[in-house]
Amino acid sequence: MLPEDAALDLLRRLNPKDISKNLDAILAVAPDLADVLLSSVDQPLQVSNCSESGNQYLLCDFNRDGDSYRSPWTNKYDPPLEDGLVSSDRVRKLESALNEAMRVYLDLYYEGGVSSVYLWDQDDSYAGAVLIKKASSSGSCGWDSIHVFECLPTSETDVFDYRLTSTIILYLGSDQQSSLVSGALSLSGHLTRQTSQRMPASDQDGEVSNIGRLVEEMETRMRNFLQEVYFDKTRDIINQTRSIQPISENPDKMALRSVLKNLSN
Repeated sequence: MLPEDAALDLLRRLNPKDISKNLDAILAVAPDLADVLLSSVDQPLQVSNCSESGNQYLLCDFNRDGDSYRSPWTNKYDPPLEDGLVSSDRVRKLESALNEAMRVYLDLYYEGGVSSVYLWDQDDSYAGAVLIKKASSSGSCGWDSIHVFECLPTSETDVFDYRLTSTIILYLGSDQQSSLVSGALSLSGHLTRQTSQRMPASDQDGEVSNIGRLVEEMETRMRNFLQEVYFDKTRDIINQTRSIQPISENPDKMALRSVLKNLSN
């Protein structure tokens, strides 16, 4: 197995909530894998504040240039960067429209949180990333969505191929002081899915609608999958390992305990 494949396989088996810490540990041992791992591994999103607009935005590789990050609200870098990469006027207008649309989406589906959309020019079209972060006030629970897409022209007029890769990082936790559980609880998941669709778009509103529909449908499918695989399976395991009925009221378990006690004596 190649070193980069081994590192990726190891990261898939570790707690997604600690992926940044684990990634730093691997790179400290194998720094030559930095380019491969940093471009392949999605990390929990970080939040920053735009001093000019007063809005929050998310930090990632898609809005970074050196040590500076571009705000989607002002199109300016912080710390200031005079020659920072920016998109064309058309793509920038679409980016602004998508950021406003995602604020509405965030209120409808998440009842708060932070979202950011970043677009960049390609040879004959554009690509982008839609980012969503929702965390509890204590920080013990959180949901990070990372949707990276590209829009490619086709032989048909005003018809485009949209290719989407989505990653969700989910972590749920409770400390020992919680009144709802006895002891610490931690449940984390990391899921990646891909899809593609061909859709018409004759203007900016059509493009915003297409991208929004792609993200909405993908998040719904992934949310349902997480519900079925992570939560339902965890509930089944808990139901099989715990007993609500006292052991004194279960004659079979009482008999088994008596047998085990006699054997030990």
